[in-house]
Amino acid sequence: MQIEPEEISEIRDFISSLNSVTDSVIIVEGKKDSQALKSLGLEQKILEFHKFGGLVKFADSVSLNKNLILLFDFDKKGRYMTRKVIELLQHRTRIDLFYKKRLIQITGGKIRTIEELSLYEKHL
Repeated sequence: MQIEPEEISEIRDFISSLNSVTDSVIIVEGKKDSQALKSLGLEQKILEFHKFGGLVKFADSVSLNKNLILLFDFDKKGRYMTRKVIELLQHRTRIDLFYKKRLIQITGGKIRTIEELSLYEKHL
């Protein structure tokens, strides 16, 4: 995969922007996604969806957070999970999709999963 210098700069800014957000929790699908973000320098609290044992348990556990930043994968399963989480939580807490959309813009759709962000680590 060809990584442009501009992408590297934008990924750096993306992580910095996420690190500056307050009163938010970042939600990813699993452990590899979490590790990829941390390898890029993310210091915010990350929750892994798969540790909750289902959608309802997840929704009940995270609904007390002020703001949820969803960073599910960009594949069919990730889109489905995003839709379901929004349905369950839209009236209970704020769901932030800005960062997910921003990541798609930065990478030009080259990555399909959050764990693929680890490809940028050696360039940062």
